[in-house]
Amino acid sequence: MKEPDPNFTREILRKVKQIEIRSNRLVSEALAGSYHSAFKGQGIDFEEVREYQPGDEARSIDWKVTAKMGVPFVKQYREERELTILLAVDISRSTSFGSQSQSKREKLAELAALLAFSASKNGDKVGLLLFSDSVELYLPPGKEQKHVLRILREILFRENSGNGTNPTEAVRFANQVLKRRSVIFLLSDFILAQNQKNEESNDRIFLHQISTIRRKHDLVCGRIYDPVETKLPSVGLVDFEDSETGQLITLDTSQEPLRLAYGQMIEHKNNAFTRELRRRGIDSFDFSSSTDYLSALQHFFQMRQKRRIK
Repeated sequence: MKEPDPNFTREILRKVKQIEIRSNRLVSEALAGSYHSAFKGQGIDFEEVREYQPGDEARSIDWKVTAKMGVPFVKQYREERELTILLAVDISRSTSFGSQSQSKREKLAELAALLAFSASKNGDKVGLLLFSDSVELYLPPGKEQKHVLRILREILFRENSGNGTNPTEAVRFANQVLKRRSVIFLLSDFILAQNQKNEESNDRIFLHQISTIRRKHDLVCGRIYDPVETKLPSVGLVDFEDSETGQLITLDTSQEPLRLAYGQMIEHKNNAFTRELRRRGIDSFDFSSSTDYLSALQHFFQMRQKRRIK
């Protein structure tokens, strides 16, 4: 059996400790109460039915019991004190890309750590699902500190066996293993198949799958992107390689019409994706690998909180 590289082991511990310290500080200083306000009380279990009383919402009426008893009855629910959070994180080869100081995968690890420590601080269970073009790893939800630290280590350093990105498989797997209502954070760059013949089909399958899981769980999509992926720099002839398929293409980035067309295409595709999520009642937020994700997460939490108050 090959002995682990001590330098690599030290690097793992250093990065994990660094992110742990920063995440705990952000949870205490910047996100105090935001996570709780956005999600707590959202999970509910059916408890009983009782006779309708003036002021009850019409949508809570149990029509089957009402028809049987001849008078209106409403469903009563009990709030779950403990939530289950699942972090479904993309570790495909495209997340290894980074034009700045950090790769998308490193940024995803930081965001996932922040969510995991927020859940732990609020007494909730948190699990992990790593995926590429298939499910790479599943850690059932837990709440111990060492469990949260293992989640962080796996996101940062787990070697993926697949190259492509297939969030459909991740969502399908999550729907099978999660027996109780959970909050699922699907964190990915959502760069699916680039083959034009299959791309529309893959998108349609994915959207159908998330519509299915939305009926049982609270699904939140967090999309990461690198600045170069949304706006080409003017640097002349550049060879681009698809990190997941190996396909090569050369572009003359000094041509302004090309850069403009590329930017418009990406913007159109991203806006269409967001609209499809919204149509299905699925919340989402975007963040860049070159900037701090905290503001995007805070804005998302605030949006959720305001909607719950209404």
